[in-house]
Amino acid sequence: MKNLALTLCYNGSSYHGWQIQQNALTVQEVLLGAVAKVTGEAADIIGCSRTDAGVHALEYVCNFKSKTSIPEEKIPIALNTALPKDIRINRCNIVPDHFHARFSAVSKTYIYKVYTAKIENPFLTDLVYHFPYELNIEHMKKAAEFFIGTYDFSAFMSTGSSQKSTIRTILNLSVSQSGDIVEFSITANSYLYNMVRIIAGTLLYTGIGKIHYNDIPKIIQSGDRRQSGITAGAGGLYLAKVDYGGLL
Repeated sequence: MKNLALTLCYNGSSYHGWQIQQNALTVQEVLLGAVAKVTGEAADIIGCSRTDAGVHALEYVCNFKSKTSIPEEKIPIALNTALPKDIRINRCNIVPDHFHARFSAVSKTYIYKVYTAKIENPFLTDLVYHFPYELNIEHMKKAAEFFIGTYDFSAFMSTGSSQKSTIRTILNLSVSQSGDIVEFSITANSYLYNMVRIIAGTLLYTGIGKIHYNDIPKIIQSGDRRQSGITAGAGGLYLAKVDYGGLL
């Protein structure tokens, strides 16, 4: 029995997130079907993150135990023939038995993309968050610096979450702009529910002057969701990188 780790990417527009659900199509469900078709096994696939409906992944990692005789280097090609074109397996690695796609992760990096032109671009539909306002990028960069560190991020969590602890460590948060595209990149040890999208919304509010960048520490300290910004749309969010500290 081998422990196989798959690294894949997907366009999440047609899916109700990663995790399998009874009444909605998910990435995990589609991948389970492909694995069953290729290996003949009903695998228990463990994902690195529960991405929400409409969220994308540039690099998503999952693992499962398998008795397949297919060489690991040929598994991506075999699975891709059984998958829709909006899900692609990029590589397969044999990993130690104790490897767990979620719990072995040291950090995850997300990218959030915003399109600021006045008129929506139909070629970017569901791939960016349309926010048609002029943004003060320098103020947003100053705001981003205040998020880096270990804090209670309750003010940046959607209600309804049942987290044992709301303390998280943000290792890096950057803001960049290229033409009409503004991009946030955030790396943390783990995340609260909708944390990245709420931080993105808070940075956007800073960019249009609804929140002053110097108020970010006070908002973090307050733990009050009402003081932070909007929950930016799911289509702009991408899981970009999962770090396993050399394990993968």
